[in-house]
Amino acid sequence: MASTNYGMKKLRLAKGRYVLAVSGGVDSMTLLDLLVKEPGVKLVVAHFNHGIRPDSADDEKLVIKTVGKYNLPLEVGHEKLGRGASEEKAREARYNFLKQVAKKHKAKGIITAHHQDDLIETAFLNILRGTGRTGLSSIRHSKVYRPLLSVPKAEILAYAKQNEVEWREDSTNSDTRYLRNYIRKNITPRLSSQKKTEMVNNLDKVAKINKTIDRQIATLSHLKKKNLNRLNFVMLPNDISEELLVYWLRQHKIGDFDRKTVKRLSAAIKTGQPGSEHEVIEGHKLKLTTKSADLF
Repeated sequence: MASTNYGMKKLRLAKGRYVLAVSGGVDSMTLLDLLVKEPGVKLVVAHFNHGIRPDSADDEKLVIKTVGKYNLPLEVGHEKLGRGASEEKAREARYNFLKQVAKKHKAKGIITAHHQDDLIETAFLNILRGTGRTGLSSIRHSKVYRPLLSVPKAEILAYAKQNEVEWREDSTNSDTRYLRNYIRKNITPRLSSQKKTEMVNNLDKVAKINKTIDRQIATLSHLKKKNLNRLNFVMLPNDISEELLVYWLRQHKIGDFDRKTVKRLSAAIKTGQPGSEHEVIEGHKLKLTTKSADLF
């Protein structure tokens, strides 16, 4: 992204109205600067304050100031999740807000500033969590528009500095107690540009394979319903039943789980007593009947 025109070639967005999620960080502030120059793209900027960091009010102030400079419509959402909130809980609250904004403004879709390094970090993170094949293409599976996925973080930073984009650093980004930050600081920087490109290409191949597998798994059960047929589930080999369970949970917007959780729940569905309840993640449980596992 050495120049604006180079960045435009990377975006490839159809004309229309979009909701752009802007946190105040360098990625989303750079994408905002790029998209306001994109002919035919109409933006509604959405900023969500999770209420997790004490300095988040400063992020909000920067976004308000910048959006005012661009003379764009702005929607701001607030939540008080607290410092102990999980990544999944924060993500769920944020996307619920973005969907509401998109519906209000009749937008074509939601845009986020996830980039190439995010894609690679998420793959590493999910490998370490043991989330299986779906974790390798979780970002690719989303229906959210992510025009910077092929762009490395270094190019985003270079563009931001060259074009004097103002942004704020998330004060938690340097805390390597968080697994994602550890990967970002200690693993991703060791990959050459060529290795990153090769990894992204391989992730694309996995995403295509996963779509085929998902179609086949979807035929095994009515996965859009919040109950899973235990009688059919028991008959499946463990590997297949676990893949089916992962797919089913993700169909219902549950994604912050590891492989141990999947194995525990799979075993419970196959052998648990009717009437027993089993925690999936915070806020979600399975209740077993003789014939089904019901999500609530």
